[in-house]
Amino acid sequence: MTIPIRTRFAPSPTGYLHIGGARTALFCWLAARATGGEFVLRVEDTDRERSTAASVQFILDGLAWLELDPDEGPIYQSDRMALYRETVQRLIDEGKAYRCYCSKERLEALREAAMEKGEKPRYDGHCRDRSDVPDGIEPVIRFRNPDDGVVRFADRVRGEIEIANAELDDLVIQRSDGTPTYNFAVVVDDLDMKINLVIRGDDHINNTPRQINLYHALGAPVPEFAHVPMILGDDGGRLSKRHGAVSVLAWREQGYLPDALVNYLARLGWSHGDREQFSRDDLVCLFRIEDVNRKASRFDTEKLNWLNQHYLKTAPVERILPELKWHFAHHGLDPSLGPALDDLLAVQRERFETLAELVEQSRAFYSDFERFEPGAAKKHLRPVAAEPLQAVRARLEHCTWEAEALGQAVRDAAEALEVGMGKIGQPLRVALMGHGSSPSIDQTLWLIGRGRTLERIDRALAFIDARVAQAG
Repeated sequence: MTIPIRTRFAPSPTGYLHIGGARTALFCWLAARATGGEFVLRVEDTDRERSTAASVQFILDGLAWLELDPDEGPIYQSDRMALYRETVQRLIDEGKAYRCYCSKERLEALREAAMEKGEKPRYDGHCRDRSDVPDGIEPVIRFRNPDDGVVRFADRVRGEIEIANAELDDLVIQRSDGTPTYNFAVVVDDLDMKINLVIRGDDHINNTPRQINLYHALGAPVPEFAHVPMILGDDGGRLSKRHGAVSVLAWREQGYLPDALVNYLARLGWSHGDREQFSRDDLVCLFRIEDVNRKASRFDTEKLNWLNQHYLKTAPVERILPELKWHFAHHGLDPSLGPALDDLLAVQRERFETLAELVEQSRAFYSDFERFEPGAAKKHLRPVAAEPLQAVRARLEHCTWEAEALGQAVRDAAEALEVGMGKIGQPLRVALMGHGSSPSIDQTLWLIGRGRTLERIDRALAFIDARVAQAG
C-alpha cells in the first residue's frame, strides 16, 4: 500500500519564482497527487531584509499560472515566531542548545585560522558551557550538535547518504534579534505540519544531517528526503539569466502555455520510457519521485519550443483562450476590434511556436498599421500591381465573406487578367498586412473583414499612385 505523501514547497520570497523552484514545486505537487496526499505551500519569509511582498506575489502568481494548487497555504513563517521561540527555549531548558556571546571578530579569526590549516571552518564550542552573561550583548542561540557518530539517511533520489557528526558544528538556530535561522525553522515547520517527505534541490543536502540531528533532539520522527538535481543551461552551465527567461512568469510573457511548461519541467530530470508528451492526468498517474534522475538536467529551449508548438496545435481551444486573451492585453490589443479569437486560433495556431509570436503576427487583424514594411512595399506595391488590386477589390466588394468564396474571387481576378496568383496574391497580402507574411490569402481576407480589406486596398492603391507621382 502506498503511503499518502504530505509534502511542501517552501520558497523564500527574495525574488521571482524561477524555473528550478517551479520544477521542485511541480515534483512536490505530483508526489502528493500521485499518492492521494497533500501539498502544502509555505513562504519562508524570516529574512526581513530580503523578503518582499512583491516577491511573495510573484511566487503566488507563478504557481497559480502553472495551476499547482496547494491543499494548504500559503503559510507564512513570519506568523509563526512564537512557535520558534518556544521550541528554542525548550532546547535550552533540556541542555540541547545554548547562548553564544562570541563576537564577529572572534568567529572570523576562527574561520581564518581553519582556512590557513586547510581545514573546514567550524565553531569551536567556546560558549557551550559558559555560565557568565556579558553585559550589552544579545546572544545567538546554538544547537549542541552531537560530537561523534554519523548521520545516515536514505535519500529517495540520491540513495544512501552518510555524514560524520565530526564534520558538523553547533549551528546557530536563533539570531541575536530573535529570528530563527533556516535550518531550525524548517525543522519546526515540517514537524508541526506533519510533512513526511521533503522534496528540494540538492544544494540542501549538506543541511539535511544538521536538520536530522534537530529532529532527534526534539524527539520527533524524521521525514524522508528527496534531493533533486540542479538545472543546467543549454551550454551546460548553471541556469541563469544569460540563458534567457529564468522567472516562470517571463516564460508566460514569451508565449509559452502552462500545460507545455509543466510537461517540459516534469521531463526535466524525470522520465517514463522514451515518451515526451504527458497530460497532467498522465503525470499524476505515472510520477514517482524515485524515478527522478540523479544527474543534473540540461534545459533545452528547442525542445520546449517543439513541445509548446505541439500544445498550441492540439490543446482544446478552451485551454488556450485564457492565455490568448492575456497576451492580447499584454500586447495592447483589443480582441473586440477584429475576428473572434477562436477563429483566429483556427487559422493561426499551427503557424507559430509561441502565443507571443502568434499575437504579434496577428496584430494587423485588430489594429491598423502606420506604414508598409519598406522592403515588401518596394517589391510588391509597384505600378504593375495597381490593376490586379483594383480587379480583386471590385470582386471583394460584393463577395460572400467566407474563405472559400474569397479565395475564388482572387483566383477569378487573376484569371481575368491572365496573371499568375503570385502577381495578385503578394501585392494583396502586403496591402492587407503591411508586410509579406500571413496565412493563406483566403483566410487572411476572412479574418480581416470586408470593411478593413477595402480600406487597406484603397490605401495600397494610393501608395502606388504616390510612388508613380514621385517617379514622374
